[in-house]
Amino acid sequence: MSVEHSHISNADDKFTVEELSPYYSILFGVIGGAVSIIFSACGAAYGTAKSMEGIVELGIKKPALIMRSIVPVVMAGILGINGLAVSVIIIGRLTSAGNYSLYEGLKCMGAGIIVGFCNFASGIAIGQLGDGGSRAMAYKPVVFTAFVAMQGFAMVIGLYGLIVAVILSTQ
Repeated sequence: MSVEHSHISNADDKFTVEELSPYYSILFGVIGGAVSIIFSACGAAYGTAKSMEGIVELGIKKPALIMRSIVPVVMAGILGINGLAVSVIIIGRLTSAGNYSLYEGLKCMGAGIIVGFCNFASGIAIGQLGDGGSRAMAYKPVVFTAFVAMQGFAMVIGLYGLIVAVILSTQ
């Protein structure tokens, strides 16, 4: 039993819509949207929870500094918003299965994976810095400026993922 593959080498052949837009291509876009929001929310949750450990200790030792140490909680919350924004962009680009190309599905899945994993990594960094920074502020409040600067650098990881994902998903 032999199978002929002559259409692969012939440049004049046209691909059918079914070949360029298989019925399962929309699944990749949906996976991208789901991965985007799931991992971004996990990063935001971890960043918030881990930061709160240090904030609670700071609140016991120096209650007046609690509002200054809320920075990592706000930054961790922004990570979830980043993932939501990319997820909305991806889901908004979904069309019927026959009109959604495999290329488009894989692009959207890649965008979701990029922003989800970047925000997850950023959430871990924000949580660790938030915990340690809040505990350090309990002993030396002058570390606040360095604390905020380091939080900004940890937040940029998620921002880079957001930028790449938006460019990739909207091309």
